[in-house]
Amino acid sequence: MTLFWVSTVVLTLVACALIALPLLKQKANNDEVLRDELNKAFYKDRLSELAEETDEGLVESEDDLISDLKQSLLDDIPGDKAQKETKVSPIAVLIPSVILTVALSYGLYYKFGASQDVIKWQEVNANLPELSKKLMSAASEPLSEDEMADLSLALRTRLHYQPEDSTGWLLLGRIALANRDVTTSIDAMEKAYKLEPKDPDVQLGYAQALMLSQDEMDQATARSLLGKLMQQDYVDLRVFSLLAFDAFERQDFPAAIKYWGIMQQMIGPEDSRYEMLGRSIESARKQMGEAVSPDKSVAVTINVAPEAQLNPNAVLIVSVHRADGSPMPVAAARYPLGTFPRTVVLDDGNAMMDGQKLSSLDKLIVRVRVDSDGNVATRDQDWHGESAVVDFGQPVEVMIDKQYQ
Repeated sequence: MTLFWVSTVVLTLVACALIALPLLKQKANNDEVLRDELNKAFYKDRLSELAEETDEGLVESEDDLISDLKQSLLDDIPGDKAQKETKVSPIAVLIPSVILTVALSYGLYYKFGASQDVIKWQEVNANLPELSKKLMSAASEPLSEDEMADLSLALRTRLHYQPEDSTGWLLLGRIALANRDVTTSIDAMEKAYKLEPKDPDVQLGYAQALMLSQDEMDQATARSLLGKLMQQDYVDLRVFSLLAFDAFERQDFPAAIKYWGIMQQMIGPEDSRYEMLGRSIESARKQMGEAVSPDKSVAVTINVAPEAQLNPNAVLIVSVHRADGSPMPVAAARYPLGTFPRTVVLDDGNAMMDGQKLSSLDKLIVRVRVDSDGNVATRDQDWHGESAVVDFGQPVEVMIDKQYQ
């Protein structure tokens, strides 16, 4: 802003200089001298013409014509009466002109230059760190609509000067999503995705924005991004949430039920969202014309023995077997390792074979293994645990306390 005010001062000084130069370099009024010189030249030319006309016999009375010419010349000369010259001081004109120029320049800017908006914009830019901190803090109150608008304006300003900031574009896109500004959200997320195409957070944000688009191509791109995210070792809960939402909107109710079921398994029944997901599943089943049957799932609480040393990048494999200990599981699921103790839920959606439902078992055994190398066919050095035989519908507890040798 300092540069702006310096520029206005320079331009105002230039304008004042353009006013001052003509006033300070005035030339003396020499109209009388020029008039006399012109009359003399005219008189001499006319005398020459009369002499030529006399020689040619065109003029009979040369003296009379010369007298008339002299009289005409005398008539053109002002009288001896002194003429008063009114002289205006250049300073007297310059000072009011400069004052008027400065007053008009800054007065018009104050009136029509949106100076108050500029001041507000500067204050918002200066407040960007505080607004960002408040947005990221879980302990703080949610930002108001005005604060969200201020944060968006400040981010736009910073991104104008730092267009390579992918985190800034991602944050702007999320703010636009919160404000239901789909166009801005897609544009911002797209810029972030072009800068960081392999960042899972950016991929998820871009997919979320594209899901809200009315364009089928955008929605197809979103599904492709979510498909890539599902192939990673750790899958964010929001990926399944978006897939379930999309499937429900497309009336693919079995897929929606599947994804909501996976979300239930990931969060466990102790999570407050578990019941909400159950209602969503019931709604999808009603849309399919199915009666909502009682919950037929197996909740497994898993804990780890103190001596077990687990790789944080390992995968948790939970499988349900017949009570006779058959090695072939009836149902199975994979999860990120996460923290312990934790609860996972398996149901008929996790069945391994067609025609063999988990809910058909009367009694069962649950086995849990921590797969350290990502290959289910190998289990050397993997930690594992097994439950006792329990009735279907009863809670199951498994302690991971053994290691394959």
